Amino acid sequence: MIKSFLRDETGAQVVEYALIIAVVSIALVVALKALTDNSGGFTTFINRVTTCLTSTTGGCV
Repeated sequence: MIKSFLRDETGAQVVEYALIIAVVSIALVVALKALTDNSGGFTTFINRVTTCLTSTTGGCV
C-alpha cells in the first residue's frame, strides 16, 4: 500500500501547472513594475499612442 502511494503521480501535473502559473505571474508583476517606473514611462507611452491614434494631423513617428 505504501509503495503504491509513493508511485501515485495523479496530482503531479496539477502541481507543475501551478508552479508554471506562479512563475509567469511573478514575471508579469516584475515586468509591469519596470514599465510603470521612471516617472510613468508606460503611462507616457500609452498617452502618446492614444494621441497618435486620435490625431488628425498625422505627425506621429
